[in-house]
Amino acid sequence: MRRFARSVVVPLSVTSVVAATALASSAGVSAAAPAVTAAAVPAVGALSHFDQARKDCLGTARNTTSKIWYTVANGVLSDVYAPTIDTTNVETMQYVVTDGSTFTDLQTRDMTYTVKADPSGMLCTVTTSANSGAYQLVSSYATDPNRNSVVVHNRFVPLTAAARHFKLFVRLDATVGGNGGGGTENAGADNAVIDTSTGSPVPVSYDTNTATNAANRDYAVPSYLALRADRPFQSVNSGFVGTASDGLVQLDTSHTLAGGFGTAMGGNVEQTAGISLGGDRSFTLALGFGTTQNQAVKVAHDSAARSWASLSAAYEFG
Repeated sequence: MRRFARSVVVPLSVTSVVAATALASSAGVSAAAPAVTAAAVPAVGALSHFDQARKDCLGTARNTTSKIWYTVANGVLSDVYAPTIDTTNVETMQYVVTDGSTFTDLQTRDMTYTVKADPSGMLCTVTTSANSGAYQLVSSYATDPNRNSVVVHNRFVPLTAAARHFKLFVRLDATVGGNGGGGTENAGADNAVIDTSTGSPVPVSYDTNTATNAANRDYAVPSYLALRADRPFQSVNSGFVGTASDGLVQLDTSHTLAGGFGTAMGGNVEQTAGISLGGDRSFTLALGFGTTQNQAVKVAHDSAARSWASLSAAYEFG
């Protein structure tokens, strides 16, 4: 599908979470922020498309400080609207699990899930189960009431002895500013870099194009997405969707994430990162938004540094 503007229908109250139970089908870098200098991959990636319209969850903080609306579809993070309700920035953000040698599982392909809201109706929790029965992932979604970010608290639950040694990755397939690149049929292309200004590698996807084919829409701004965890990523990769640089392609092929892909410019980009699990196998991810790279990285850093207990309580209090 060509990436032009689309209309969005939302409930009258976007402060609540709409939850359902479902099964997954089988089916330029800012000057002040240094980035890994690996050469850009010479490709644009597969043709991008809009993601699933049926949503499991929809949520936002009940204030005017945070201008983020998140959705979950097919059990994974889907459209994230920022800074306005008609600008999507994410196709999917989902987890990949591998033993490093014999298999690679992708959430929407190799797992089933259930979704529920908490008693307040504000928090969305997805419980994902591997088709193999080896493990579960429990993910709770909210937005930071004080910042422009989506925050996801996760716990990896091994159900077999072997699963205690599995490796976990997160793959962000962005459609920054409503554009996804991937060929001339799309309205614009995205870029992906790895920011190192804070001492840890931070995946950043961005699109500075503010032109649109939509009538009466002259308020678009440059869009940057930065992904951080509450501890440094073990590895980070930038690539073009469906090509050899794509982290999912690498994990499917060799069950490892190849290094050396720091930058992917002008196409349908994705970024994949290896997750460090805490002692209780839990971790928190923050996807920060801004109109500059530095701003997005700071937002993601500050949200990831905040305790989940404090953030979720403030979110529910709204």
